[in-house]
Amino acid sequence: MNAQGWIIYNGHLPGKKFLDFAEWIKSAASEKNSDTSIYQNNELLTYLSSSKLQVLHNEQQELPDYVVFTDKDIYLAKQLELLGIRVFNTSEAIAVSDDKILSYQYLAQENIPIPKTIIAPKIFAKTRSFDDSGLQMAIKSLGFPMIVKEAFGSFGEQVYLIHTEEELFEKVNEIQGKPFLYQEFITSSYGRDMRLHVVGNQVVAAMKRHAADDFRANITAGGTTEAYHPTKQEQDLAVAATKAIGADFAGVDLLFGPDGNPIICEVNSNAHIRNMYECTNVNIADFMIDYILDTLREK
Repeated sequence: MNAQGWIIYNGHLPGKKFLDFAEWIKSAASEKNSDTSIYQNNELLTYLSSSKLQVLHNEQQELPDYVVFTDKDIYLAKQLELLGIRVFNTSEAIAVSDDKILSYQYLAQENIPIPKTIIAPKIFAKTRSFDDSGLQMAIKSLGFPMIVKEAFGSFGEQVYLIHTEEELFEKVNEIQGKPFLYQEFITSSYGRDMRLHVVGNQVVAAMKRHAADDFRANITAGGTTEAYHPTKQEQDLAVAATKAIGADFAGVDLLFGPDGNPIICEVNSNAHIRNMYECTNVNIADFMIDYILDTLREK
């Protein structure tokens, strides 16, 4: 019997890129004779009562054998797992990846190279004043320029390059109430990084990214790409980072360290694949589906 799957994406986000991602995965599954249905997360309601767990949806289909979860709605992902469905990536991996503070903690625990990072103490929203001793310790430890990064954000947004104490004070006041971190700025990687896409235990595609007028190399920040053949060290690091957060597959962003050694920037559990295909001609969706079906067969 062929495995049946659901592909879930966020139905409230603007644009077509999230549906596009889901459709790529559906096409790859079809090539492997696995029937899939695409759902927006808002079409599947998490239902709880004292007697049952359930997912409510209009079509009343039977629950699938697996779910490819391209969203960050971790409560829905967890509900599906509690119903016995294998979810790729798991709700825990998505939650860790989505929270940059947590992800750096997981990486550091495994001794994986990351920029020096200080987690900002929690500040409640609309606090009239706060103790700035934390800022002074961050300045003393990291110096300027410095990165301030909110725990939650995508596409290089919510990441700020800070040059002075005054600028740092203003930024912290601006994002007060949100979890964030202070981080060493890797000047050797200004405006450039590399994205390695990991599936299971291997890097299946990679590209360099470069932005001429921005410290971030994200394509959405104006970056350009070129296909890249990563070193064994870079590949091993990307796989180790993916495993550290418990993900089945991920887009791992590496910085160019000052000594030539790579440093983890971020691990993205829901990395989009079109840009990688347009740069490398590698369809990552094929690797994802092969991995999913192999995992189900082993189970």
